[in-house]
Amino acid sequence: MRKEWRVLPLDQGRVEQLARLARIPDVVAQLLVSRGVYDLTAAKQFLDAKLSDLRDPLDLPGVPLAVEVIAKAIRSKAPIVIYGDYDADGMTSAAILFRGLKLMGSDVSYYVPNRLEEGYGLSSAALEKLAQRGKKLVISVDCGVGSVDEAKLCKTLGMQLVITDHHRIDGELPDAAAIVHPRLPGTSYPFGELCGAGVAFKLAWALCQEICESKRVTNQLRQYLLEALALAAIGTVADVVPLVDENRILVKHGLKSLRAHPGPGVAQLMRITKIDQRSDLQSEDIAFSIAPRLNAAGRLGQAQLGVELLTIQEETRAIQLAEYLDQLNANRVSLERSVYLAAQKQATDDYDPEADSALVLAGSGWHLGVIGVVAGRLAEKYGRPVLILSLDPVNGRPATGSGRAGGPHIDLHEALGECEHRLQKFGGHRAAAGLTLEDAQVDDFRSDFCEAVAKQVAESDHVAEVKIDAEAGIGQLSYQSVRQIEQLAPFGQGNPRPVLYARGVQLAEPSRRMGGGDRHLTLRVTQDGVSIRGVAFGQGDWCEELNAHEGPFDIAYRPVINEFRGQRNVEIQLVDWRPTHAAVVGS
Repeated sequence: MRKEWRVLPLDQGRVEQLARLARIPDVVAQLLVSRGVYDLTAAKQFLDAKLSDLRDPLDLPGVPLAVEVIAKAIRSKAPIVIYGDYDADGMTSAAILFRGLKLMGSDVSYYVPNRLEEGYGLSSAALEKLAQRGKKLVISVDCGVGSVDEAKLCKTLGMQLVITDHHRIDGELPDAAAIVHPRLPGTSYPFGELCGAGVAFKLAWALCQEICESKRVTNQLRQYLLEALALAAIGTVADVVPLVDENRILVKHGLKSLRAHPGPGVAQLMRITKIDQRSDLQSEDIAFSIAPRLNAAGRLGQAQLGVELLTIQEETRAIQLAEYLDQLNANRVSLERSVYLAAQKQATDDYDPEADSALVLAGSGWHLGVIGVVAGRLAEKYGRPVLILSLDPVNGRPATGSGRAGGPHIDLHEALGECEHRLQKFGGHRAAAGLTLEDAQVDDFRSDFCEAVAKQVAESDHVAEVKIDAEAGIGQLSYQSVRQIEQLAPFGQGNPRPVLYARGVQLAEPSRRMGGGDRHLTLRVTQDGVSIRGVAFGQGDWCEELNAHEGPFDIAYRPVINEFRGQRNVEIQLVDWRPTHAAVVGS
């Protein structure tokens, strides 16, 4: 599917002024301006991202009351359980609070639901089991803000409930002892985009101060908070929240802490993925190496092992867990590839992915742990919402689905709300959602959902777009210039790695597929006598078309510094390509 290239406008006067005042290279100033950073103060705050710029943890809505409840339980030795979620954000959140409360002398354990059997959020059955085990305080992490009935059950069972969450709040709040949430109704916290691990870190920080009865904590708890910062960075990157404001600070300093204080389990994951050999860790190292292995454990029903890996202190067990999670990830990749190929075939054989407002694809036995990832890949490919439904007629279970919006113009949660009469249940937010429904309702639901999506957007909104920061020939990609661009790191959602474009390049040699299942592409392009290596992740299908193309073509790409065996070289990540002379739109 071809995408529209849109070059961001250049305000040369503003760029030159910022470069002069902040004493930074023009390319850095241009990229800052394109991100809405215009003045000296904002530029310094963005580039420095000081740890001291994090807001006081007691300012986070709900933290003071939560600290009061939890500290009382710690001091009275009341049995506490951390109730997590099965993704990387939930695992890191649980690990942060579990390790902290252990150090503070509490009687604490953790519980993580099985994704395949219990589903998301607080489970009534699980809460009853925890009550039978004598737990007196449940602290939810990365879930719970929608658990109204489960909160009532906790009271009936004689357990207190403290909720820490960051997900969308719909309707009634649970009746809990405390709720910690950056967008708690009736409050005005300046930054509402913290993930579950960011919320847990803020709460842990405040608890350390409470236990020490001082803003300055003991050396032991200070060391713990540095290690917790690394876990918060993993959760923040893995949950794809915007890397701006406090999230940017958490990740920038968390990456440093990840290098210096990884903990035994994470250290073994870094060894297996070889990122421990890098001189500088990037957010992409979390996104493509650490997070997938943690998420694989959750997707395949082994989330408890993910939390154990993040909290283990014994090296032999850490090695075993890291190797097991690495194997789980390999299994997840194979499952994902199988479901992707089947769903892709259904999309093209049975529907029209270029014309339909949305795709609702369903198959028997499609693994529940990977359907969300597959939905995301297809939504990105076609620039429209995709729902993937797993059918299980043999066991008589309802169809279970996961969806991704495929662009900023669709509110997936709203579209599903219009089809609520077809569904047993659904939940999520604008960009991602889950749902269940009877098999007999799938066809009618598909029609209703496509109609609901069509009402939200014009057809032009389905045109996928590549936002480009500037034109830059590959001859301009010196090591020094790319290092200057790296000043804007950490990159991720809300602060993407800059995209540049070059006109009239040619293949220096035929491109090749690479990676498991030939998913990725490697190539070398040349322009005006200069050549450079590039990769295109997830775009192995471009190989034959690129090799058959005659004549020059234009590329949209991200410049990167690749480190291999101690050598650091400039390379490119190919975002898109098109024949030379195709239109590029200014904005």
